[in-house]
Amino acid sequence: MTKYIGIIMGLAVLASCKSMDYPDRFQPTPGAPSVDYVRYADRDVIISQAAMEETICIVGDNLTSVHELYFNDQPAVLNTSFITAHTMIVAVPKTLPEVEDNKMHLVTRDSTVVLYDFKVLPPVPKITGMSNEWAPAGETVTIKGSSLFAPLTVQFPGVDPVDITSTDGDSFQVKVPAGAQPGKIKVTTASGTAQSIFMYQDSRGMLFNFDTDPHPANHGWHAQVIETDGTALSGNFLRLGGGGATLDADGGWNDGAYSFEYWPGDWDDPVSYADSPRLTDFADFTKWNNMGLKFEMLIPSSDPWQSGAMQLIIGGVDLVTGGAEGATDIYGNTCAGANNKFISGDGAPMAPRALYRPWEATGSYDTADKWVTVTIPYTSFVYKSDGTQNDYEIKPETFTSLTIFVWGGGVAGTESHPVIKIDNIRAVPIK
Repeated sequence: MTKYIGIIMGLAVLASCKSMDYPDRFQPTPGAPSVDYVRYADRDVIISQAAMEETICIVGDNLTSVHELYFNDQPAVLNTSFITAHTMIVAVPKTLPEVEDNKMHLVTRDSTVVLYDFKVLPPVPKITGMSNEWAPAGETVTIKGSSLFAPLTVQFPGVDPVDITSTDGDSFQVKVPAGAQPGKIKVTTASGTAQSIFMYQDSRGMLFNFDTDPHPANHGWHAQVIETDGTALSGNFLRLGGGGATLDADGGWNDGAYSFEYWPGDWDDPVSYADSPRLTDFADFTKWNNMGLKFEMLIPSSDPWQSGAMQLIIGGVDLVTGGAEGATDIYGNTCAGANNKFISGDGAPMAPRALYRPWEATGSYDTADKWVTVTIPYTSFVYKSDGTQNDYEIKPETFTSLTIFVWGGGVAGTESHPVIKIDNIRAVPIK
C-alpha cells in the first residue's frame, strides 16, 4: 500500500511542477475568437494587407479557441507556441488562392467561423530574364521572373511605364516601346517594384559585336563568316554552319564550319598584342564568379541543331595565343602558341569550358527564326570536351581568349546541318 501511495504522491508533485513551471502552456478554449487588428510581427504598425510568407501578429480576444486559420482559401500553419488568448503570430501562406475573398477565416473546434477583412498580396516581383535583351523597338519580347502578377507595369529606361494585364505569374509579353534606352528594366506590382540585374541592350563587357572597332573578331585558324541579312539584329553577326556543312550524330570534328576562335597575340607581334589584344582588355573579370557569357542567337527552323555541344572555351596565354610558342609578352607571360592542344588536351592541359546543348531535351532545337538571349554562367565552365569534370583552376587572367566550337560533348544526337547565328558576345554580371 505504501508503494502505491508513493506513486500517487509522485504523480501529484509532477503535475504540480508542470503547472508551476509552465503557467503559459497553451490550452484550447471554447467560444468564438474576435480580432481587434493585425500588425507586423516585428514592429507595431497596424496593417490590412500583407505579402505571402510575411509573418504577422493577429491581436484580439480568445484566440486560443482558433483551431484552423485560412487566408482566402489557403490554410496557415499554426504553432501553439506563438498563440495566446490575445495574440497569434503566424506566416501568411505562400500559395496563391483559388478563390480570393480577401478575408481571414478563423475556425474553432466546433466549426464556428469568424471572418476578418485582410488582403493577401503576392510576394515582391523578381525579374530573371528577357527573351531577347537586344530586341529593337516594336518587337514583342517575353519578360521572365516570379510573382509577376497583373495588373503590373513594366518600364524600359527613357520611356513611360507600359501597363500589363495578362501574365501567368512567371512571365509576360510586352512590345519594346519606341524610344527605349539601354539600361535596367523595372516591373511594379501591388507588392512592390523589382529591377533587373541584366540591362536592355547591354554594351558593358562587349567582347564581339562584329561591327565596329576596337572590338575584335576572327583571330585563329579559321575566318568564320561575318555577314548581315534581313534577319540581323543590327549590322553584322557571326554565322556558324551553312553551305551544306554537316554535324554527324556524335558532333564530329568540323572546325572549318563550326569553330570561331579569338586568340590574342600575333606571329609578327607576339609580345605587345598591339593588333590582337587580350579579351581582358575589354571586360573586367575580377569577379568572374558573379558573371556570365551572354550572346544573342538565331537558329532558323529550316536548319535545326540536333547534335554536338557548343563548347565555349576560355584560356589564358598559358594555354593559347596567336603568337609564337615560347615568346614572352610584356606582362611576363610565356606564349603558348597557336595549337589545338588546349581544345583537345592532346599533350597539354585541356582548357575549361561550358557545354551548351539546348537540343538535348527534345532531340532538336531552333529559335523559331527569332533572336534569343543565351546566358552561360562562368561558374559552369567546368568541363572537358567529353562532358567530364575539368579541374583546371580558373583565374581572372584565364579569360584572355574565347573559342566557340560545336563539337562532341559526350551526348549523341542526329546528323544535322544547323545554321547558328551569333551576335553581341559579352561578359557581364548575372548576380
